[in-house]
Amino acid sequence: MNAPRIAVVTGASRGAGKGIALALGATGATVYVTGRTTAESSSALPGTVAQTAEEISRRGGTGIPMIVDHSDDTQVEALFEQIRAEHGRLDILVNNAITIPKALTRKGPFWDKPLTLTDMFDVGMRSAYVAAYYAAPLLVANGSGLVVNTSSFGGSCYMHGPAYGVGKAAVDKMAHDMAVDFKPFGVAAVSLWMGLLKTERTVAAFEADPEMYEGLAASAESVEFPGRIIAALARDEKLMDRTGQVLIGAEIAEELGVADVDGNQPPSHRPFLGDPPTFSAAVVD
Repeated sequence: MNAPRIAVVTGASRGAGKGIALALGATGATVYVTGRTTAESSSALPGTVAQTAEEISRRGGTGIPMIVDHSDDTQVEALFEQIRAEHGRLDILVNNAITIPKALTRKGPFWDKPLTLTDMFDVGMRSAYVAAYYAAPLLVANGSGLVVNTSSFGGSCYMHGPAYGVGKAAVDKMAHDMAVDFKPFGVAAVSLWMGLLKTERTVAAFEADPEMYEGLAASAESVEFPGRIIAALARDEKLMDRTGQVLIGAEIAEELGVADVDGNQPPSHRPFLGDPPTFSAAVVD
C-alpha cells in the first residue's frame, strides 16, 4: 500500500498504547489515539492523548487525539464513524485500552481483593470486542488489515489473580475466533503477548526499589517495542499465515528482525511463564 496506513490505538495516553502509537506514527501512519486523559492533572501518571498525538506528528506521522471512554459504546461507534467519514477505511486496529485497578497487584487471594477488579472485564475484555465490531466494516472494505489485541503471559499462567487472567485469556481467544470471520476478507487478527514494559507505572516502581527490581529492569522492553513488532507484522507477507494465533512479542520480533529502541533483542519469557495456547482448528457455525 502506497498511501499512509490508517491506524487506531486504544488506550494510548501513556504506557504500551502510547509506545505502540508512536512506533506506528514513525512509519508515517495516520494514528487515531484514544483515551480519557485530557490533562495531566487528572491522572497520577503523566501523559494525555493530545501529547501522544503531537509526538506522532513530530515523528513524521499524523496523530489525531480522540477522547473516548471505551466503556461507552456510543463513543466507540462515533470514533469509527469519524474514521469512515474522513478516510473510508482502516488498516490497523490495536486493542490496548484497559482499566488498571489500584488493587491489581496486591498480594493475596481474589476474595480479599475488591470486586472492582472485574472492571477489567469491561474496559479490557469487552471493549476489545466492541472496538473490533465497529472497526470490522472498515477493515473488510480494504480487503486487508490487521487487528491486534495486546495481551500477556497472564493468559496462560497465574498472574495477578483470576480477574486479570480471565481478561487476557479472553482477548487471546477473541483474536482466534475473530480471525475465522475475518479470513475470507484478507484481514488478520492476532493476540500479542508483551513482556514487562518500561511504562510510567513500572519505571516508578523500579525507581522506588531499585534493588528489588534490578533483575527485571534489565530485561524490560521499551513501550515502543510492541509497536515496532505490530508495524512489522502489518508489512509481513506471511501475515495471513499467522492469523488467529497468540504471538510472543519477543519471539516474533526476532523472526521479523525487529529490535528494541536501544538495539537490543529482548528475551522471550516462554521458559519461565509458559507457552501460548493452541486452539482447535474446528469451526462450528
